[in-house]
Amino acid sequence: MGHDDIDLVTVGTGKEALSAIRQEAPDCVVLDLRLPDMSGFDLLEAIRDDTALSDIPVVVFTGRELSPEEDAQLHTMARSVVVKGVESPERLLDETALFLHRVVSELPDEKQRMIERLHSSDDDLVGKTVLLVDDDARNIFALSSVLERRGMHVLTATTGNEAITLVESTPDLAIVLMDIMMPEMDGYQTMQVIRENPAFRRLPIIALTAKAMKGDREKCLDAGASDYLAKPVNTEQLLSALRMWLHR
Repeated sequence: MGHDDIDLVTVGTGKEALSAIRQEAPDCVVLDLRLPDMSGFDLLEAIRDDTALSDIPVVVFTGRELSPEEDAQLHTMARSVVVKGVESPERLLDETALFLHRVVSELPDEKQRMIERLHSSDDDLVGKTVLLVDDDARNIFALSSVLERRGMHVLTATTGNEAITLVESTPDLAIVLMDIMMPEMDGYQTMQVIRENPAFRRLPIIALTAKAMKGDREKCLDAGASDYLAKPVNTEQLLSALRMWLHR
């Protein structure tokens, strides 16, 4: 990840991590789950429970095989999870670049190539079914065309009730993009209803909200969102989030 556009601070224990984060809040944390003094889950809980730290994006970078329960728990606590494997260095670079707002074109050539390699592959998106929930036809049209060009099968809903019906009747649904501001039943309520059904506990739902206010992310995650993007949606950020959630 290193280059002259960011400062890297490294620590070896959970205690040192909390001390460093409290001393000067970083723009992003990369966390291994295996620490000598506490589990990565304990550290994530400490970060989440401290209101001064809870907005810091955390990318979990782990070599552990995660159980479905651990995977689901991590995705409510961390912004993204990268399991060490074939593509993991590229994915870690990509995830952290997103949270650090790095300008990819200003990174060294070899790092640009790593990210390009990852992005040139839309294998994770092709053929997947996505449900787009938004009451604005212009947003639906704009996002549908981006996703269809990537080979995704797009379903659309303009109300919360319609969205719930489609989730329940689409067995191969891979992911949901949920607008928060909708009349009658808003995105928060819709996500809560979807999550009440145990069959949809692990369905990735990305909340899209026009009001990027402090506390919005927590509100979205509490209502059942897996992730959160502010509108107007940046296409590259959206595709990066989709690749991340569908590469599991």
